[in-house]
Amino acid sequence: MRFRLAPLAVLLVAGPALAQVPTPEAFLGYDLGERFTPHHRVVDYVEAVAAASPRVALSPYGETPEGRPLVTLVVAAEGTDVDAVRRSSLRATEGGAAPEKLVVWLSYNVHGNEAVSTEAALRTLYELTTPRADAWLRDVVVVLDPCLNPDGRERYVSGYRQRRGDAPDPSPEAWEHDEPWPGGRFNHYLFDLNRDWAWGTQPETRARLAVYNAWMPAVHVDFHEQGVDSPYYFAPAAEPFHPRVLPWQRAVQTEIGRANARVFDREGWLYFTREVFDLLYPGYGDTWPTFNGAVGMTYEQGGSGRAGLAIRTTEGDTLTLADRIRNHVATGLETVATVAGDADRVGRAFAAGFATPPAGPAVAFAARGDAGRLEALAALLDLQGIRYGWAGREQTARGVRYAGGLDRPAPPERLTVQPGDLVVSLDQPKGRLAAVLFEPEPALVDSVTYDVTAWALPYVYGVEGLALESAVDAGGAAPSAPLAPAAARPYAYVLPWESPQDARVLAELLREEVGVRVVPEPFEAEGRRFRRGSVVATRAGNGRLGERFDAVVREAAARAGRPAVALGTGFATSGADLGSNRVGFARGPRVAVLTDEPVAPTALGEVWHWFDRVVDYPATLLRADGFSRADLDDADVLVLPDGRYGAWLTDDRAEALRGWVRAGGRLVAMEGAARAFAGKDGFGIATREAPAPDSTADGRLRRYGDREREGVSGGVPGAVYRVALDETHPLAYGYPDHTYVVKQGTSPVDFLADGWNVGVLRSGTPAAGFAGRRAQDRLTDSLVFGVEDLGDGEVVYLLDTPIFRGFWADGQLLFANAVFGLGAE
Repeated sequence: MRFRLAPLAVLLVAGPALAQVPTPEAFLGYDLGERFTPHHRVVDYVEAVAAASPRVALSPYGETPEGRPLVTLVVAAEGTDVDAVRRSSLRATEGGAAPEKLVVWLSYNVHGNEAVSTEAALRTLYELTTPRADAWLRDVVVVLDPCLNPDGRERYVSGYRQRRGDAPDPSPEAWEHDEPWPGGRFNHYLFDLNRDWAWGTQPETRARLAVYNAWMPAVHVDFHEQGVDSPYYFAPAAEPFHPRVLPWQRAVQTEIGRANARVFDREGWLYFTREVFDLLYPGYGDTWPTFNGAVGMTYEQGGSGRAGLAIRTTEGDTLTLADRIRNHVATGLETVATVAGDADRVGRAFAAGFATPPAGPAVAFAARGDAGRLEALAALLDLQGIRYGWAGREQTARGVRYAGGLDRPAPPERLTVQPGDLVVSLDQPKGRLAAVLFEPEPALVDSVTYDVTAWALPYVYGVEGLALESAVDAGGAAPSAPLAPAAARPYAYVLPWESPQDARVLAELLREEVGVRVVPEPFEAEGRRFRRGSVVATRAGNGRLGERFDAVVREAAARAGRPAVALGTGFATSGADLGSNRVGFARGPRVAVLTDEPVAPTALGEVWHWFDRVVDYPATLLRADGFSRADLDDADVLVLPDGRYGAWLTDDRAEALRGWVRAGGRLVAMEGAARAFAGKDGFGIATREAPAPDSTADGRLRRYGDREREGVSGGVPGAVYRVALDETHPLAYGYPDHTYVVKQGTSPVDFLADGWNVGVLRSGTPAAGFAGRRAQDRLTDSLVFGVEDLGDGEVVYLLDTPIFRGFWADGQLLFANAVFGLGAE
């Protein structure tokens, strides 16, 4: 295909259909590339096309946190029974025949400041209504999502419009190319939506997954931008490929890549393939569709948020928005054309990919643990469309336990599946996705990778995992926690502190000004045993609630699906009585969170989203610029998310914060914020110096060509680590003697000499994923979670985030312990 943007006059008079469907230029009043199109005008245009073209149907599928609509456009040949095509695609995933027509899904602008994508979507949509698309639409139906991240894109577009003059300035140093914090890349809650496909933490993702799962396309393209000086990238992808990527998917990637290359060769446009963008981490818009049976691909145009309307590259050329639009339209249309031209073969391969379960040592996975944690895991499986069941009887099967870094790989053994275990069989349409999300550790064929290298769901949810070599019966009922009969007027309610939902219950109680107590050790009352860290709401001390007390507690627990055990006495037959001074007491703290530079936007997003959407507890965001001790007059807790605090944390600010803590404040310093206090007067945290890199390797001189691979030996791109916990400390309430974190990078911290080393790494070897040899040596015996008492307050150091990307459910209780200070003296 030779692609050129046709002149406006030709487009308007080429035929009857074209006279009815407005071009982007005619509708918007400017040529694409002259300016960025605001989201409301994007919606106006696609609605106009859908109204004018019998080929196009518009379907709203959700709304962003800021109230902007999310829409898809379904493009099909006139007269096509689109719903029949959709159903045939779903039948193929159930082991049926090839779909009637192949579904090709084109996704644009998941990163808001990669704003060329939506502009290209408008042109691509229009071209699909023209006669040139007639032949393609005989064999394919196109689903086009013009903007996956409207809130982020609008932040970028409006900000750029404010910074530019009458004409774009191509100088890279110009103000218009300097995107202010936090940038438009992220959504409203500052999440990277392109790392959320597998987890669905954000409303945009959750809404999109429901629509995607209703279609199950055969091909999915995710349109992006990269650095200004980078040529265009299209598939085939780079190593490492996940081993569960099928040969036919790789082959079709290559076929489409060669077709795109022919277009770029003819036009003389620069491009590259098989570099940088791998197919391993399942949260991306290329990998997640791939593990759902499609040919998933990323296309990357040079430019991104810096490029604006025009920017001068290092080579001296000027890269314009019009250039970037042209390239994305070319690859999008060529992809549709290539798939349509080989539809029979691709369709048969697509259906065959679902005909047999994924190959591998495991054919099923089992998970066991706290009922609330299993319920949270089941909710994710429901979102992803992964089928599961519950073991109703005891069974045995050979398999592998999740080894926790003690024995990698763990040897197979005879395992017992217990009643109430959650069981996922891989013999299902979503079997390959389930295998990827559950497998203890993906086989990593190349250590130079783009993102984290382990993510197994049992680690994420803090449950025990089993990878089984044979199927087991899973026809039992879901487990439920037994409830004691409720007294008419209970002395107290005991609430569990074991699962992510428990943090939401506590937050609601504190928000309702219920005073709660936290037991420091296991206890027994009225014949029931309760774990350390259990939350107790006593009638005494909550008299201001009057008769509302029972309803507030019971309804908070019911909304989260958690038990509230009513006790008629405060007398404990073992452990502390409920009125003991050993039982801690807490009311809802006033929380502040630092924002703006130097805070990392996604780190703020994790914290902000946790307060706002996960536990629904108020937190005041304070700007770092001009921050002073006076800003904390109304705060009991200050959270410093990860960031680069070196210049911000002056000696004066450190002293002010120390004085506030000594007066009773609680400072929660996360990742880079925690490390910034190293060396500051009055703070006991100390980072460990990195050893100088060897100038030789195994007695040989270093080779320049090995520099990238040699560099990974000192790094951790993202691996799961088992953290040894002091479960008696309030920061670890709700946990056994360990938990898991995702560690990225190596900046180890020594144990606190005068403080509580609550969570530590004893071994630098990860439980799952890749860590370089030198990195493992550095991380041995290093601090992960610590608490330092200062005067009447405390500093909580979280050297790795326990709420990684918002989906790491196992860490939510620990973060709640840090914020709410349960049981802290």
